[in-house]
Amino acid sequence: MGNVFGRKSRSSRVTEQDKAILQLKQQRDKLKQYQKRITLQLEKERLLAKQLLKDGKKQKALLLLKKKRYQDQLLEKTEGQISNLEHMVQDIEFMQIEMKVIEGLKIGNECLKSMHEIMSIEDVEKILDETQESIEYQRQIDEMLAGALTQEDEDAVLAELEAITQGEDVALPEVPTEPIPEIPEAAKDESERKEERKKTQQRDMLAA
Repeated sequence: MGNVFGRKSRSSRVTEQDKAILQLKQQRDKLKQYQKRITLQLEKERLLAKQLLKDGKKQKALLLLKKKRYQDQLLEKTEGQISNLEHMVQDIEFMQIEMKVIEGLKIGNECLKSMHEIMSIEDVEKILDETQESIEYQRQIDEMLAGALTQEDEDAVLAELEAITQGEDVALPEVPTEPIPEIPEAAKDESERKEERKKTQQRDMLAA
């Protein structure tokens, strides 16, 4: 028994609007049952009045028809009450739908507000600026390296990148042990001129 009393009572999902709708529908159904019963009774009284007229009892037939007329008016009022109840049920049900829509919009606005608090417009602009700076820096490096490396150098860089990707050591060329032959003066001058032109091109690219 301790477990029974110790359990937390579950919150009912039935709202006050649901209860009101249920009560209105019950009242509507009772009125419809009353309407059906009176309709059958009026049909019987109409047949009885017809029989009274045949029997020559005109006054009794007239009194019965007056009673029938009064009950006809009650039926009309009952029909109006049923219509009002049905409209009221529809209004409450539609209001429930509107409340759910409003609640959904409220939750959505709160989510958007939280997202705006996490990242402001200034933060977004800062990230965009930093991204643009990184792109510009990479473009300058690419332009500086363009033409500075030979095809052989490019192939060596790609090979080294592939080796790093695969987690292998790059096999570097062996250092020659034989003495380097002397370079003729004319070839040396030509090589120095080429090197000077290459440095000049790099300076011009950086200055641009």
